[in-house]
Amino acid sequence: MPEYSATEAEVAARAIRDRTGSHATSIGIILGSGLGGLSRQIDEAVRIPFAEIPGFPAATVAGHEGQVIVGKLGGRQVVALSGRFHMYEGHPARLAGFPVRVFRSLGARELFVSNAAGGISEKLKAGDLMMICDHLNLMYQNPLIGPVAPDEIRFPDMTEAYDTGLRKALHAAAKKVGVELKEGVYAGLLGPTYEAPAEVKMLRMLGADAVGMSTVPEVIVARALGMRVAGVSCITNAAATAGAPPLNHEEVLATTARVGDLFQRLVVEFLAESATT
Repeated sequence: MPEYSATEAEVAARAIRDRTGSHATSIGIILGSGLGGLSRQIDEAVRIPFAEIPGFPAATVAGHEGQVIVGKLGGRQVVALSGRFHMYEGHPARLAGFPVRVFRSLGARELFVSNAAGGISEKLKAGDLMMICDHLNLMYQNPLIGPVAPDEIRFPDMTEAYDTGLRKALHAAAKKVGVELKEGVYAGLLGPTYEAPAEVKMLRMLGADAVGMSTVPEVIVARALGMRVAGVSCITNAAATAGAPPLNHEEVLATTARVGDLFQRLVVEFLAESATT
């Protein structure tokens, strides 16, 4: 069984370099459900299906294209993941965080994560963009369990999982493009069920502002590798309350499509802003 180790990450990175050349990547980007449209703004893009990268399984979730894209965006050399690996698909936590190890092997020292999330806070509504300032790991699994790489921190500190300087760059970018950027705590749950009303009440009591089924493993791996992290949630719906209409994935994709242009402009401007932080 694969360990999704640093050695395996280097094999995957070598396969990507063989297709794209030896450009020095500065930042890795992970695009959540329905947010893959940003990848079409990448200049000089080389697109590689997951199936052609060692260690990468096929993407199975609607709204995830299942590609690695290397090119230029916002004046920076980027590697983007259009799609991700969720533990609810049956993948281990180490695989959920494995693409970040590959990003680091390609030279990335920063990570930008995005996701579609349900709103827990009453201050959030469908269509809002929320900068992640902290998270709750309620998946009760950790992608660092297992062998530790030579350049990996065995016991990483998560006090500032989301980098202060990059958060300032996000705020500056939002102001420039005219986006009202909210801020809050993201709760990562295992899924694939949406949250029950009682669970929403619990999450609110725990301090969560939004909830989703991804992102946390990727951020944990990034911090263990010394990478700076920023993240944005696209709030696609209000999380369940008693008597509310049923939630579905089609609603999620419809909302991300509606705010896709704002999200893309925010990220492109953020890349330009963060290049100097």
